Amino acid sequence: QVQLVESGGGLVQPGGSLRLSCAASGFTLDYYAIAWFRQAPGKEREKVSCISSTDGSTYYADSVNGRFTISRDIAKNTVYLQMNSLKPEDTAVYYCAADPWCGSYVSEYDYWGQGTQVTVSS
Repeated sequence: QVQLVESGGGLVQPGGSLRLSCAASGFTLDYYAIAWFRQAPGKEREKVSCISSTDGSTYYADSVNGRFTISRDIAKNTVYLQMNSLKPEDTAVYYCAADPWCGSYVSEYDYWGQGTQVTVSS
């Protein structure tokens, strides 16, 4: 059974950091890319970052480039999103999702986690 489980969300002050985790089961990261999406209230779900299955190459949205870092631990079958210099506009529910490639669109992703809330506020 394929499953993605996110953890690590919470409340943080502006300028702070959080690390999200996405634990995968039922498949291995050798065959699936993992992306992080986020959805703020009243807004569409947007792709934030992705790490490929083949060579671990990464993608970042312009809004997070230089502040967020995606990584993976093949042995633990887990992907991480290190988020630094957080801003109030980063507040959203963060989801991880699996796709054979780092697709651009929500509809391309086969599997999704349940989401974890990130709130950036003073």
